[in-house]
Amino acid sequence: MINPKRLIEMARKWQKVASVGKKRISSSRTNWGVDENKCNKFVADKGHFVVYTADRRPFVIPLEYLSNNIFIELLKMSEEEFGLPSDGPITLPCNALLIEYIISLVQRSASKDLEKGLLMSIATGRCSSSSSFHEGQIKQQLLIHGF
Repeated sequence: MINPKRLIEMARKWQKVASVGKKRISSSRTNWGVDENKCNKFVADKGHFVVYTADRRPFVIPLEYLSNNIFIELLKMSEEEFGLPSDGPITLPCNALLIEYIISLVQRSASKDLEKGLLMSIATGRCSSSSSFHEGQIKQQLLIHGF
């Protein structure tokens, strides 16, 4: 498990990298695509950090989510799959649909059992960008975990 202090350091590092640009993201739900070259031009508001999904959608996440087990696991997976680039954004190995679902779970303080089930799904690689699941199958999987 990654030390929470280390996670905060990583987030601060990424905020500094992202602060080079001038554009801001005001919402975690954006409906437009992001060019790879523009990924490092977004700056989060104070107390937040920006992550990108495997399908290149940006999300603004509160720093307090860094203590959540689901986000800790996602950041570990990101580091394993993509490494820690010194000049680019954090990319999570999941699509935007799954990240929206995870954010909604964290916002409503999901039960530990639900969190544990989602972590098991994440650990088996079901949210990996290299998996062969289609978006519809992911929706069905998420509905099962949400039950």
